[in-house]
Amino acid sequence: MDDNMMKAESQNIEFKESWRDEYQKWICGFANAQGGTLYIGLRDNGEVCGVQDAKKLMEDIPNKVRDMMGILVEVNLREKDEKQYLEIVTEAYPYPISFRGKYYQRSGTTNQELKGAALDRFMLRKQGKTWDGVPVPYLKAEDLDNATFDLFRKYAKRSGRMDDADLMDDNHGLLEKLRLYEGSYLKRAAALLFHPDPEQYVTGAFVKVGFFREGMDLVYQDEVHGNLFQQIVKLMDLLCTKYMKAIITYEGIQRIETLPMPREALREALLNACINKDYAEPSPIQIRVYENKLEIINGGVLPEGWTVETLLSSHRSMPYNPDIANTFFRAGEIEAWGRGIERIITACKNDGFSTPEFRYDASGIWTTFKFEYPERATTQKSDPETTQKNDPEPTRNRPETDQQKQENVILELIKENPYIQRKEMVSRLGIHESSVKRRLASLQEKGIIKHVGPNKGGYWEVQKGF
Repeated sequence: MDDNMMKAESQNIEFKESWRDEYQKWICGFANAQGGTLYIGLRDNGEVCGVQDAKKLMEDIPNKVRDMMGILVEVNLREKDEKQYLEIVTEAYPYPISFRGKYYQRSGTTNQELKGAALDRFMLRKQGKTWDGVPVPYLKAEDLDNATFDLFRKYAKRSGRMDDADLMDDNHGLLEKLRLYEGSYLKRAAALLFHPDPEQYVTGAFVKVGFFREGMDLVYQDEVHGNLFQQIVKLMDLLCTKYMKAIITYEGIQRIETLPMPREALREALLNACINKDYAEPSPIQIRVYENKLEIINGGVLPEGWTVETLLSSHRSMPYNPDIANTFFRAGEIEAWGRGIERIITACKNDGFSTPEFRYDASGIWTTFKFEYPERATTQKSDPETTQKNDPEPTRNRPETDQQKQENVILELIKENPYIQRKEMVSRLGIHESSVKRRLASLQEKGIIKHVGPNKGGYWEVQKGF
């Protein structure tokens, strides 16, 4: 060992001043990670302090390790400044190694005992399996949702990534083609993708959405349940209609909505979260919406050695749930494995938005979109003065044509649904309720519409000739 290696502990190096049998857990941690070297007779700063009975320990330690863990280590005697110390070299093992019934793994400069979801991930990885590929007893093809299969067939036919003959097969045959069987058992991925209530099999397989004011005050919230195909559809509708304010513009009487972030980027981010979530963790995906941003918190884990920088650069495809990813790929919902982040960034740039922020910590992977309204959102072909925003009195001091356009839209809404409520009109037009009241009063004064029945209830009637 050279002087440079002695300066600091690292992923693969640990220093101990003396030997204790409990230090075998560090050897266990190295064996379960990338291998490493344990030095006995060195202080934390790498300074050699020496060790007593070095030659005896050279004989005892390999035997103890073999008897306790069933693995072999190399023990070398080293000397510096007439002080002896030991070098214990441990190779990485392809199968799980335990010490006194517990599993340890080296992570950075610490040795961690693996428990719960972390232990499950470790055991599956050592077996060459993935979480979504584990078979589920008692789950049958007949238990799955026919409507979701129909939706998948529609998507896959459009994408052209499956043969028409495979798509015409029954649900059982389709599941086989998607490799969602492990022997005679369906995989966890099948439950998440096609079961009407996957939470029967996977705790926390839903999404929580909340609207927050600055200071983390929760204003309102929703939960989105169902299988992953259903969740994506529901989330897009919920976020785009309830949680995000759109800028409203008009071309004639045509109403145009512009969201503060690209729909394509949002959809890609939702898919990315579903595909890469660690479903062994019981906590759901969280989406937090503020006045100026949207955050997606996915309790996922990155591949060993990966960072956010790895995600942002060109990288090989390593979806956490490859069976789920494959099904979404066949459906045309994702373009290619490993390009989710790239597609989110590209969608934002193409629509004139800034790049979202990504971060990774103990709570999972965070994707943050800052709300923006690019110039094109407020300057449509019509006069910019006609642009409607969600301010308290958007029509004050506006041209008369603006009022006319709003009245035209209200008239069309009433023709579509005579029972339409004022709240629905407010939502559809994106203007304040007081403005809707004035437009309705104006239409009534002109004899274009009248209200039939009680104030709370009843319906609108369009007069002849209008």
